[in-house]
Amino acid sequence: MVKKNNQSTSTVDFETLKSDDSSYVMHTYGRLPVCFVKGQGLKLWDEKGKEYLDFLSGIGVNGLGHCHPAIVEAITKQAATLIETSNLYYTEPQVRLAKKLAEISGFDKVFFCNSGTEANEAALKIARKAGKKTSPDKSGIIALNGAFHGRTFGSLSATAQGKYQDPFRPLLPGFTYVDPEDTTGLQLAVNKNTCAIIMEVIQGEGGIHPLSTEFLQLARSLADEFRAILIFDEVQCGFGRTGHWWAFEGAGVKPDVFTSAKALGGGFPIGACIARGDAADVFTPGDHASTYGGNPLGASASLAAIETIENEHLLDNAKEMGEYLRKKLQDVLGSCIKEIRGQGLMVGIELSKPIARGVLMSALEEGLIINAIGDSVIRMLPPFIVSKDDIDKAISILSEVII
Repeated sequence: MVKKNNQSTSTVDFETLKSDDSSYVMHTYGRLPVCFVKGQGLKLWDEKGKEYLDFLSGIGVNGLGHCHPAIVEAITKQAATLIETSNLYYTEPQVRLAKKLAEISGFDKVFFCNSGTEANEAALKIARKAGKKTSPDKSGIIALNGAFHGRTFGSLSATAQGKYQDPFRPLLPGFTYVDPEDTTGLQLAVNKNTCAIIMEVIQGEGGIHPLSTEFLQLARSLADEFRAILIFDEVQCGFGRTGHWWAFEGAGVKPDVFTSAKALGGGFPIGACIARGDAADVFTPGDHASTYGGNPLGASASLAAIETIENEHLLDNAKEMGEYLRKKLQDVLGSCIKEIRGQGLMVGIELSKPIARGVLMSALEEGLIINAIGDSVIRMLPPFIVSKDDIDKAISILSEVII
């Protein structure tokens, strides 16, 4: 798998780069020992020309692979025309994208931002404002243990994992946490002062744990009963990754608000908070804003991503290749695997031993990019364009470093 491509070599001095990174970039990342300089499809190349097979997609961002021609063309064309004006004015790509997202979701209105955590902040603000219209005490938010909703304070307060929350306490008040699939706990937690229930349809950073249809249905029923807003965080699991446009479609449970980012821009930063019914009309001018949100570049990239997914039938490919990937993993690595979780091209492999970090590093050396969640779970988020040959190569490398 390890290949050289002389056309991909660069003038980067890796040791100097690492030294400058340590000196000038805040230490918020535990970087892996590689510098990528070029990408195309599922392939990446480092500064020495070594080739890698990317089964992480920038943590789910590059849904169409790296530098897809449709995305490159859309961004290039738009950059030569209009890049940014702020949201004080109308721009055509933003309105076109909002209309398209409404069409493919069946929802009503969109708020645009730049990331998943910002989209979740918008959703939480919608819920709080809507709750206050009913009662000044209706501000409680129910979230799930093991969730990940982002790193800004509102989203962080909904992210019930101590490793993310503890360094930044005190967090925002009003959050209550329930274990996933704890139906009794959820029923006891929701009350007349609850304004929102927020959850990922598939918990991503928590280890790729899909929530059951029954649990999602209970959340929907309780939200209806207590006039709370049901929010689904689809930042990682949405926009085609499960083989549906949105993961909640597979469960048949519709939220009032859902959030999207990551793959939404085909590699370009963009986020969206998408709402229906009364929730779509909660915000009024001045309630919320994003200077760059829905800018012409991001909106054009997202429109191109949607068109490509439709034209190339990539939702079907995500379903088919996801099934193939899980079957191949079980067939080849079954003796080393405790459980395979996920849907479509969102796959978590729980290993029978706590060796995930070592597997990650060995796979990287062999030219395969994956991710480790904790000590025992390997995460795979390959692009929607992945083929059986790509999957066979990836599993061949995995078998070498695990078995």
